[in-house]
Amino acid sequence: MTTSVIGKPLPRVDGRAKVTGGARYAADFNQPGQVYAVIVSATAGLGRIAGVDSAMVESMPGVIAVITHRNAPRLPYGEHKSYIDPAVGERLHVLQDDRVRFYGQPVAIVVADTLDRAERAASALKVTYEAERPIVDPSDPAVKAIAPEAGHADTSRGDADAMLASAPVKVDEIYDIARENHNPMEPHGTIAAWSGDRLTLWSKSQFVVNEQAEIAAIFGIPAENVQVVCPFIGGAFGTSLRTWPHVTLAAMAARQTGRAVKLVLTRKQMFFTTGHRPRTLQRIAIGANADGKLTSLIHDGAGETSRYEQFIEALTSASGYMYSCRNVRTRYRLQQLDISTPNHMRGPGEASGIFALECALDELSYSLGLDPIELRRRNEPEIDESENKPFSSRSLMKCYDLAAGHFGWSRRTPEPRSMRDGRLLIGMGVASATYPAYHAPSSARVRLLPDGTAEVAVAASDMGPGTYTSMTQVAAETLGLPVEQVRFSLGRSDYPPAPSHGGSWTMASVGSAIRAACIAVQEKTAQQAVADQRLPVFGAALDAIEWTGGRLRRRGDPSPGQSYGDVVSSLGTPIEAEASAQRDPDVAERYSMHSFGAVFVEVAVDPDVGTIRVRRAVGAYGIGRVVNPRLAASQCTGGMIGGIGMALMERTVLDPRDGRPVNAHMADYLVPVNLDIPKLEAHFVEELDPHVNPLGVKGLGEIALVGMAPAIANAVFHATGKRVRTLPIRIEDVLTV
Repeated sequence: MTTSVIGKPLPRVDGRAKVTGGARYAADFNQPGQVYAVIVSATAGLGRIAGVDSAMVESMPGVIAVITHRNAPRLPYGEHKSYIDPAVGERLHVLQDDRVRFYGQPVAIVVADTLDRAERAASALKVTYEAERPIVDPSDPAVKAIAPEAGHADTSRGDADAMLASAPVKVDEIYDIARENHNPMEPHGTIAAWSGDRLTLWSKSQFVVNEQAEIAAIFGIPAENVQVVCPFIGGAFGTSLRTWPHVTLAAMAARQTGRAVKLVLTRKQMFFTTGHRPRTLQRIAIGANADGKLTSLIHDGAGETSRYEQFIEALTSASGYMYSCRNVRTRYRLQQLDISTPNHMRGPGEASGIFALECALDELSYSLGLDPIELRRRNEPEIDESENKPFSSRSLMKCYDLAAGHFGWSRRTPEPRSMRDGRLLIGMGVASATYPAYHAPSSARVRLLPDGTAEVAVAASDMGPGTYTSMTQVAAETLGLPVEQVRFSLGRSDYPPAPSHGGSWTMASVGSAIRAACIAVQEKTAQQAVADQRLPVFGAALDAIEWTGGRLRRRGDPSPGQSYGDVVSSLGTPIEAEASAQRDPDVAERYSMHSFGAVFVEVAVDPDVGTIRVRRAVGAYGIGRVVNPRLAASQCTGGMIGGIGMALMERTVLDPRDGRPVNAHMADYLVPVNLDIPKLEAHFVEELDPHVNPLGVKGLGEIALVGMAPAIANAVFHATGKRVRTLPIRIEDVLTV
């Protein structure tokens, strides 16, 4: 029997549960006697609440409570620091004062015995405001750029400005990327129930242990008194990384009414209370010699944030290490606006920053008359020049070679507007992709049972990439068991702690912890086995026995040995072990760790009506060891689709008068649908990287999106000869050709 399962394209172990309705999402955990809460959102973009007329609403049929800043309990809102998080604390103290900081801020919550009655009552609540004019446009003259409080400081090496001025060839342009919203299929929802001073939350969360700590700090209770449950997530893309105000409101309403409370946000509410990708403005200036060698690179970036806290992302970081250049300067600033706080959205920072960098590099290639791939090849660095240390592995040019072959890049004619299919203009574009190979501390627990199965538990989440399956494969591989004998559980805050399910670090972090826990339970079982007279390995030294194919035997013994079930049954009790894993700080200090990729896109542009169609896309990625090629390819496909949306469709528009999102619905906020999706291919470069973690895996979720938008924009230029430096690219941008 072979038990080698890592690297095999196994189907999802949770697939049947999802397609048969067995998978339960946050809003599915209905409780006996539960009531329903609906949030009333501010219709002013800035100011104060002048009055709330709740008398009529309180007398409506079925209404149980109307909670506003006037009668809401005063909450401690204590700061907390989780074991893997920077110091955090919910800065928006919901229903604690009369201030309105952004359009859509929760100003009241109505609780009723049915959802219909709660919705009717919430819509009838009259709230008046002393409104002020909000500033929601980063280009407003009143907006001042400020330096981030922490992290992502300005960087400089050499003299980028002087070398730019003297460069024989240069590009110096501004790139503008619109605000985007996550829009997962599953809306945010929480069911809250108190039992004395203990609270259970069935809540959509990518970070259950953080939500546990956050809510405990807000209500001033011990963290162990809060249980967060989230076994399945219906898509998130980062929107569920934080504990948003609706979770606090559900818990508040449940405590005030003494009933379990169910609160599910509307699609509209998700546009202003659960974060968004911030709008960014970036300047990229690149100087080069006539041979294409870069002599200067300047990246100035600014992203929007709220006034009540700072949202910081790695907007300019990649410019420091992507290409070889002795003179580099980066600068990152925040623009404080009267909006809700942005949030991490798939590929945060890099997706926006790489768009500007890769489009500018493409512009430079045309100025030089060089093939875009050749330009990148001539500036391939030997080390990470921003940190002056080697990459743990870097397969960028291998990715270009692999993807170019599958795409047929050699068939491209370099002159813009030179390729046609009938009356359609055809363009081919390319861009690099990158994302850090992050790793966070994580723990896991493994329990061996007499029936030969292994139970694995960790407080991770699965928003859809296949975490259940890939973690099952890691456990099965390490224990030497078939996947059918491994039962993997996640999504409970009372399981061993895990980091957030985001940042492309789940496989590396949680997978390494599961591997460590499997090894620990093997060692513990072996220790007990050699001390048990009933077992064949009794009296053997630990280094004289081995686990082979899930069976324990003396080294050199030709017998098949005993299975886990045999050993555990003989011992008479299940064997359990918990272990943790984290990156060796010495290794992290010695190496720069990133994933890399290359994305090729073909577009067809109709010059008469301005429509842009992505006809096909090919990506190749160096992500270390691939645990499950089927899931990895699926992840890449999803990322590419997100990149199509970023490049051509997604844009949240705010009314400058009050900050209201004018397209807060799926009719006007466009996302790619099946008819928009062409043939998408994902390929993986064989990459051995023993430094990143014991499994040798890197992140994949973000990088598949990161290079897609610039590749599309570069293809549009090749098709039309029109360089568009704003996202999304619109029909009117093309019709001006």
